[in-house]
Amino acid sequence: MFYQDKTLTCKECGREFIFTAGQQEFFAEKGFTNEPSRCPDCRAARKARQGGGQRRNDFRFGPRQMYKAICSQCGSVTEVPFEPRGDRPVYCRDCYSSMKVRNYR
Repeated sequence: MFYQDKTLTCKECGREFIFTAGQQEFFAEKGFTNEPSRCPDCRAARKARQGGGQRRNDFRFGPRQMYKAICSQCGSVTEVPFEPRGDRPVYCRDCYSSMKVRNYR
């Protein structure tokens, strides 16, 4: 398919911006069906306001709650991102990683 540069209007600031043929091709390759509705400056500002896509550390969520636990395999003290209930084993990072490697062989 042959693409040509298009002039679009930003829905946030009202300025015109160019949706280049290369960007259109990229959108088509990724399967995006909508054209961008914000200019590059407004897209960058919006992304920065939203934490650049990393929402977990965003001010609205704060740092992740960690819980102390004893590794069921080696007995070391570890921290996990969930509260252990005691009805299932909990593993430290090293033991969990070694179990994943063994299970994929």
